[in-house]
Amino acid sequence: MNQLRGGFSQPPPILRPTWLPAVAPSDQVDLSIVIVHRSLPWAMLKECLAAIERGRGGLDCQVILVDQGVSADVDRPLAAYYPWVELVVDRSDRGYAASNNLGLRRATGRFLLLLNDDVQLPRTALRDLVAWMDAHPRAGYAGPRLVLPDGRLDRACRRAFPTPIVSLYRLSGLSRLFPTSRVFGRYNLTYLPVDQTARVDAVVGACMLVRRRAAEEVGLLDETYFMYGEDIDWAYRMQQAGWEGWYLADIVALHDKASSSKRRRLRTTYEFYRAMVIFYRRHYARHVPQVVTWLVLTGILLRGSLATAIASLREAGRAATS
Repeated sequence: MNQLRGGFSQPPPILRPTWLPAVAPSDQVDLSIVIVHRSLPWAMLKECLAAIERGRGGLDCQVILVDQGVSADVDRPLAAYYPWVELVVDRSDRGYAASNNLGLRRATGRFLLLLNDDVQLPRTALRDLVAWMDAHPRAGYAGPRLVLPDGRLDRACRRAFPTPIVSLYRLSGLSRLFPTSRVFGRYNLTYLPVDQTARVDAVVGACMLVRRRAAEEVGLLDETYFMYGEDIDWAYRMQQAGWEGWYLADIVALHDKASSSKRRRLRTTYEFYRAMVIFYRRHYARHVPQVVTWLVLTGILLRGSLATAIASLREAGRAATS
Protein backbone atom coordinates (compact mmCIF):
# COMPACT_ATOMS: atom_id res chain seq x y z
CA MET A 1 0.00 0.00 0.00
CA ASN A 2 3.03 2.32 -0.08
CA GLN A 3 2.04 3.82 -3.43
CA LEU A 4 -1.49 4.44 -2.14
CA ARG A 5 -0.09 6.25 0.91
CA GLY A 6 2.21 8.24 -1.36
CA GLY A 7 -0.83 9.78 -3.02
CA PHE A 8 -1.06 12.30 -0.16
CA SER A 9 2.31 13.94 -0.79
CA GLN A 10 3.58 13.13 -4.26
CA PRO A 11 2.92 15.41 -7.27
CA PRO A 12 0.51 14.18 -9.93
CA PRO A 13 2.10 11.57 -12.23
CA ILE A 14 3.19 12.98 -15.57
CA LEU A 15 1.28 11.72 -18.59
CA ARG A 16 3.63 10.27 -21.19
CA PRO A 17 1.36 9.37 -24.08
CA THR A 18 2.32 6.83 -26.71
CA TRP A 19 1.28 7.99 -30.14
CA LEU A 20 -0.52 6.03 -32.84
CA PRO A 21 1.54 5.76 -36.05
CA ALA A 22 -0.02 7.48 -39.05
CA VAL A 23 -1.72 5.27 -41.64
CA ALA A 24 -2.96 6.67 -44.94
CA PRO A 25 -6.77 6.34 -45.35
CA SER A 26 -6.24 4.19 -48.44
CA ASP A 27 -4.27 1.69 -46.32
CA GLN A 28 -6.76 1.51 -43.45
CA VAL A 29 -8.94 -1.55 -42.82
CA ASP A 30 -12.37 -1.24 -41.22
CA LEU A 31 -11.47 -2.60 -37.82
CA SER A 32 -8.37 -3.56 -35.87
CA ILE A 33 -8.96 -5.81 -32.84
CA VAL A 34 -6.30 -6.01 -30.13
CA ILE A 35 -6.47 -8.87 -27.63
CA VAL A 36 -4.05 -9.24 -24.72
CA HIS A 37 -3.68 -12.87 -23.64
CA ARG A 38 -2.10 -13.68 -20.30
CA SER A 39 -3.13 -16.87 -18.54
CA LEU A 40 -6.56 -17.99 -19.66
CA PRO A 41 -6.80 -21.53 -21.03
CA TRP A 42 -6.49 -21.97 -24.79
CA ALA A 43 -10.12 -23.13 -24.90
CA MET A 44 -11.39 -19.71 -23.77
CA LEU A 45 -9.12 -17.83 -26.16
CA LYS A 46 -10.27 -20.13 -28.94
CA GLU A 47 -13.92 -19.30 -28.18
CA CYS A 48 -13.13 -15.58 -28.33
CA LEU A 49 -11.37 -15.92 -31.71
CA ALA A 50 -14.07 -18.21 -33.08
CA ALA A 51 -16.69 -15.58 -32.26
CA ILE A 52 -14.64 -12.98 -34.15
CA GLU A 53 -14.32 -15.30 -37.14
CA ARG A 54 -18.08 -15.89 -37.21
CA GLY A 55 -18.87 -12.22 -36.84
CA ARG A 56 -16.49 -10.54 -39.26
CA GLY A 57 -18.96 -10.73 -42.11
CA GLY A 58 -18.06 -8.18 -44.77
CA LEU A 59 -15.76 -6.19 -42.51
CA ASP A 60 -12.12 -5.84 -43.45
CA CYS A 61 -10.64 -6.87 -40.09
CA GLN A 62 -7.18 -7.08 -38.58
CA VAL A 63 -6.79 -9.15 -35.40
CA ILE A 64 -3.68 -8.70 -33.26
CA LEU A 65 -3.03 -11.02 -30.31
CA VAL A 66 -0.48 -9.83 -27.75
CA ASP A 67 0.68 -12.89 -25.81
CA GLN A 68 2.19 -12.11 -22.42
CA GLY A 69 3.52 -15.67 -22.31
CA VAL A 70 2.41 -16.57 -18.79
CA SER A 71 0.51 -19.71 -19.76
CA ALA A 72 1.44 -22.31 -22.35
CA ASP A 73 2.60 -21.02 -25.72
CA VAL A 74 -0.22 -20.24 -28.12
CA ASP A 75 1.79 -19.88 -31.33
CA ARG A 76 1.26 -23.44 -32.59
CA PRO A 77 -2.50 -23.74 -32.02
CA LEU A 78 -2.91 -20.18 -33.27
CA ALA A 79 -1.11 -21.00 -36.51
CA ALA A 80 -3.16 -24.18 -36.89
CA TYR A 81 -6.63 -22.77 -36.21
CA TYR A 82 -6.39 -19.01 -36.84
CA PRO A 83 -3.50 -18.18 -39.19
CA TRP A 84 -5.04 -14.77 -39.93
CA VAL A 85 -4.28 -13.59 -36.39
CA GLU A 86 -1.12 -11.48 -36.00
CA LEU A 87 0.86 -12.67 -32.97
CA VAL A 88 2.94 -10.26 -30.88
CA VAL A 89 4.95 -11.66 -27.96
CA ASP A 90 5.39 -9.44 -24.91
CA ARG A 91 7.48 -10.82 -22.03
CA SER A 92 8.05 -7.43 -20.38
CA ASP A 93 5.29 -7.76 -17.74
CA ARG A 94 4.75 -3.98 -17.93
CA GLY A 95 1.01 -4.38 -17.68
CA TYR A 96 -2.21 -4.39 -19.66
CA ALA A 97 -1.87 -0.86 -21.03
CA ALA A 98 1.66 -1.45 -22.31
CA SER A 99 0.72 -4.75 -23.97
CA ASN A 100 -2.33 -3.19 -25.63
CA ASN A 101 -0.17 -0.36 -26.94
CA LEU A 102 2.17 -2.88 -28.57
CA GLY A 103 -0.81 -4.14 -30.53
CA LEU A 104 -2.31 -0.73 -31.20
CA ARG A 105 0.91 0.53 -32.76
CA ARG A 106 0.49 -2.19 -35.40
CA ALA A 107 -3.18 -1.41 -35.96
CA THR A 108 -4.31 -0.03 -39.32
CA GLY A 109 -8.05 0.15 -38.71
CA ARG A 110 -10.42 3.10 -38.98
CA PHE A 111 -11.69 1.79 -35.66
CA LEU A 112 -9.71 0.15 -32.87
CA LEU A 113 -11.28 -2.45 -30.60
CA LEU A 114 -9.75 -3.41 -27.27
CA LEU A 115 -11.10 -6.88 -26.53
CA ASN A 116 -10.45 -9.16 -23.58
CA ASP A 117 -9.97 -12.83 -24.31
CA ASP A 118 -12.70 -13.59 -21.76
CA VAL A 119 -15.33 -11.75 -23.85
CA GLN A 120 -17.50 -13.60 -26.37
CA LEU A 121 -19.15 -11.46 -29.03
CA PRO A 122 -22.45 -12.40 -30.67
CA ARG A 123 -22.47 -12.95 -34.41
CA THR A 124 -23.45 -9.43 -35.50
CA ALA A 125 -21.67 -7.43 -32.78
CA LEU A 126 -18.64 -6.31 -34.78
CA ARG A 127 -20.69 -5.12 -37.73
CA ASP A 128 -23.22 -3.44 -35.44
CA LEU A 129 -20.52 -1.61 -33.49
CA VAL A 130 -18.79 -0.29 -36.62
CA ALA A 131 -22.10 0.67 -38.25
CA TRP A 132 -23.18 2.59 -35.15
CA MET A 133 -19.90 4.50 -35.01
CA ASP A 134 -20.10 5.32 -38.72
CA ALA A 135 -23.57 6.75 -38.13
CA HIS A 136 -22.42 8.89 -35.17
CA PRO A 137 -19.34 10.85 -36.24
CA ARG A 138 -18.91 12.68 -32.89
CA ALA A 139 -18.64 9.39 -30.99
CA GLY A 140 -15.00 8.84 -30.14
CA TYR A 141 -15.51 5.61 -28.22
CA ALA A 142 -18.30 3.18 -27.38
CA GLY A 143 -18.91 -0.14 -25.71
CA PRO A 144 -21.64 -2.77 -25.72
CA ARG A 145 -23.74 -4.04 -22.85
CA LEU A 146 -21.58 -6.66 -21.13
CA VAL A 147 -23.31 -9.34 -19.10
CA LEU A 148 -21.76 -11.80 -16.67
CA PRO A 149 -22.30 -15.57 -16.91
CA ASP A 150 -25.12 -15.33 -14.33
CA GLY A 151 -26.94 -12.76 -16.47
CA ARG A 152 -26.17 -9.70 -14.35
CA LEU A 153 -24.82 -6.54 -15.95
CA ASP A 154 -21.07 -6.02 -15.75
CA ARG A 155 -21.42 -2.62 -14.12
CA ALA A 156 -18.04 -1.43 -15.39
CA CYS A 157 -19.39 -1.25 -18.96
CA ARG A 158 -21.04 2.15 -18.31
CA ARG A 159 -19.55 4.63 -15.87
CA ALA A 160 -19.21 8.27 -14.92
CA PHE A 161 -15.81 9.76 -14.28
CA PRO A 162 -14.80 9.40 -10.59
CA THR A 163 -14.92 13.10 -9.74
CA PRO A 164 -14.27 13.96 -6.10
CA ILE A 165 -17.96 13.92 -5.20
CA VAL A 166 -18.69 10.74 -7.16
CA SER A 167 -15.67 9.10 -5.51
CA LEU A 168 -16.90 10.07 -2.05
CA TYR A 169 -20.36 8.63 -2.76
CA ARG A 170 -18.75 5.38 -3.89
CA LEU A 171 -16.12 5.07 -1.15
CA SER A 172 -18.64 5.94 1.57
CA GLY A 173 -21.04 3.23 0.42
CA LEU A 174 -23.84 5.66 -0.48
CA SER A 175 -23.85 4.44 -4.10
CA ARG A 176 -24.49 0.90 -2.87
CA LEU A 177 -27.21 1.99 -0.42
CA PHE A 178 -29.07 4.12 -3.00
CA PRO A 179 -28.34 2.57 -6.42
CA THR A 180 -31.43 4.07 -8.10
CA SER A 181 -30.56 7.62 -7.02
CA ARG A 182 -29.43 9.94 -9.81
CA VAL A 183 -27.18 11.61 -7.23
CA PHE A 184 -25.60 8.67 -5.42
CA GLY A 185 -25.75 6.11 -8.26
CA ARG A 186 -23.76 8.16 -10.74
CA TYR A 187 -20.53 6.15 -10.93
CA ASN A 188 -22.03 2.96 -12.41
CA LEU A 189 -25.16 4.78 -13.65
CA THR A 190 -27.25 2.26 -11.71
CA TYR A 191 -30.30 4.54 -12.00
CA LEU A 192 -30.46 3.91 -15.76
CA PRO A 193 -32.28 0.87 -17.22
CA VAL A 194 -29.73 -1.66 -18.52
CA ASP A 195 -31.48 -1.71 -21.91
CA GLN A 196 -31.17 2.06 -22.46
CA THR A 197 -28.47 3.29 -24.83
CA ALA A 198 -26.90 6.38 -23.31
CA ARG A 199 -24.09 8.83 -23.61
CA VAL A 200 -21.60 8.02 -20.83
CA ASP A 201 -18.23 9.15 -19.58
CA ALA A 202 -16.52 5.77 -19.79
CA VAL A 203 -16.93 2.20 -20.96
CA VAL A 204 -14.69 -0.70 -20.01
CA GLY A 205 -11.50 -1.73 -21.78
CA ALA A 206 -12.69 -5.34 -21.92
CA CYS A 207 -14.63 -4.31 -25.04
CA MET A 208 -13.96 -0.71 -26.04
CA LEU A 209 -14.29 0.54 -29.61
CA VAL A 210 -12.32 3.71 -30.38
CA ARG A 211 -12.33 5.90 -33.47
CA ARG A 212 -8.85 6.12 -34.91
CA ARG A 213 -9.06 9.90 -35.29
CA ALA A 214 -9.80 10.26 -31.58
CA ALA A 215 -6.81 8.07 -30.64
CA GLU A 216 -4.60 10.04 -33.01
CA GLU A 217 -5.56 13.24 -31.19
CA VAL A 218 -4.95 12.13 -27.60
CA GLY A 219 -2.40 9.31 -27.88
CA LEU A 220 -2.72 5.71 -26.78
CA LEU A 221 -3.18 4.16 -23.35
CA ASP A 222 -1.17 5.58 -20.45
CA GLU A 223 1.33 2.94 -19.37
CA THR A 224 1.55 4.36 -15.84
CA TYR A 225 -1.43 2.09 -15.15
CA PHE A 226 -0.52 -1.59 -14.83
CA MET A 227 -4.11 -2.77 -15.09
CA TYR A 228 -7.38 -0.94 -14.39
CA GLY A 229 -7.78 2.79 -14.93
CA GLU A 230 -6.15 3.00 -18.35
CA ASP A 231 -9.52 2.76 -20.09
CA ILE A 232 -11.21 5.49 -18.04
CA ASP A 233 -8.10 7.69 -18.38
CA TRP A 234 -8.21 7.23 -22.19
CA ALA A 235 -11.91 8.08 -22.22
CA TYR A 236 -11.29 11.18 -20.09
CA ARG A 237 -8.64 12.46 -22.50
CA MET A 238 -10.88 11.83 -25.50
CA GLN A 239 -13.81 13.60 -23.86
CA GLN A 240 -11.56 16.53 -22.98
CA ALA A 241 -10.70 16.71 -26.69
CA GLY A 242 -14.40 16.99 -27.57
CA TRP A 243 -15.30 13.38 -28.37
CA GLU A 244 -18.39 11.57 -27.04
CA GLY A 245 -18.57 8.20 -25.28
CA TRP A 246 -21.55 5.84 -25.60
CA TYR A 247 -22.99 2.74 -23.94
CA LEU A 248 -24.76 0.67 -26.61
CA ALA A 249 -27.41 -1.36 -24.83
CA ASP A 250 -28.71 -3.14 -27.92
CA ILE A 251 -25.38 -4.89 -28.53
CA VAL A 252 -24.91 -7.55 -25.84
CA ALA A 253 -21.77 -9.61 -25.19
CA LEU A 254 -20.77 -12.15 -22.54
CA HIS A 255 -17.93 -11.25 -20.16
CA ASP A 256 -16.58 -14.15 -18.09
CA LYS A 257 -14.40 -11.78 -16.07
CA ALA A 258 -14.10 -13.98 -12.97
CA SER A 259 -12.09 -16.51 -14.99
CA SER A 260 -9.25 -14.04 -15.43
CA SER A 261 -9.39 -11.81 -12.35
CA LYS A 262 -9.51 -14.63 -9.80
CA ARG A 263 -6.16 -15.95 -11.01
CA ARG A 264 -4.32 -12.93 -9.60
CA ARG A 265 -6.75 -11.64 -6.99
CA LEU A 266 -4.15 -10.01 -4.74
CA ARG A 267 -2.39 -8.19 -7.60
CA THR A 268 -5.63 -7.15 -9.28
CA THR A 269 -7.06 -5.81 -6.00
CA TYR A 270 -3.94 -3.75 -5.35
CA GLU A 271 -3.81 -2.39 -8.92
CA PHE A 272 -7.51 -1.48 -8.80
CA TYR A 273 -6.95 0.93 -5.91
CA ARG A 274 -3.59 2.12 -7.20
CA ALA A 275 -5.33 3.13 -10.45
CA MET A 276 -7.81 5.21 -8.42
CA VAL A 277 -4.95 7.14 -6.84
CA ILE A 278 -3.21 7.76 -10.18
CA PHE A 279 -6.39 8.97 -11.89
CA TYR A 280 -7.46 11.21 -9.03
CA ARG A 281 -4.05 12.82 -8.58
CA ARG A 282 -3.62 13.42 -12.30
CA HIS A 283 -7.01 14.84 -13.18
CA TYR A 284 -8.62 16.25 -10.03
CA ALA A 285 -6.28 16.85 -7.09
CA ARG A 286 -4.98 20.22 -8.28
CA HIS A 287 -8.50 21.59 -8.86
CA VAL A 288 -10.10 20.96 -5.45
CA PRO A 289 -9.38 22.03 -1.85
CA GLN A 290 -6.80 19.94 -0.03
CA VAL A 291 -9.35 18.73 2.49
CA VAL A 292 -11.36 17.11 -0.33
CA THR A 293 -8.26 15.41 -1.68
CA TRP A 294 -7.43 14.21 1.84
CA LEU A 295 -10.93 12.72 2.24
CA VAL A 296 -10.85 10.96 -1.14
CA LEU A 297 -7.35 9.55 -0.74
CA THR A 298 -8.06 8.46 2.83
CA GLY A 299 -11.11 6.58 1.59
CA ILE A 300 -9.07 4.90 -1.16
CA LEU A 301 -6.32 3.98 1.32
CA LEU A 302 -8.73 2.49 3.86
CA ARG A 303 -10.81 0.58 1.30
CA GLY A 304 -7.72 -0.53 -0.59
CA SER A 305 -5.89 -1.71 2.52
CA LEU A 306 -8.88 -3.73 3.68
CA ALA A 307 -9.55 -5.25 0.26
CA THR A 308 -5.88 -6.14 -0.23
CA ALA A 309 -5.69 -7.75 3.22
CA ILE A 310 -8.76 -9.87 2.46
CA ALA A 311 -7.33 -10.89 -0.92
CA SER A 312 -4.04 -11.82 0.74
CA LEU A 313 -5.79 -14.01 3.30
CA ARG A 314 -7.76 -15.75 0.57
CA GLU A 315 -4.63 -16.45 -1.43
CA ALA A 316 -2.91 -17.81 1.67
CA GLY A 317 -5.92 -20.05 2.31
CA ARG A 318 -5.89 -21.41 -1.23
CA ALA A 319 -2.15 -22.04 -1.03
CA ALA A 320 -2.57 -23.93 2.24
CA THR A 321 -5.24 -26.22 0.79
CA SER A 322 -3.53 -26.86 -2.54
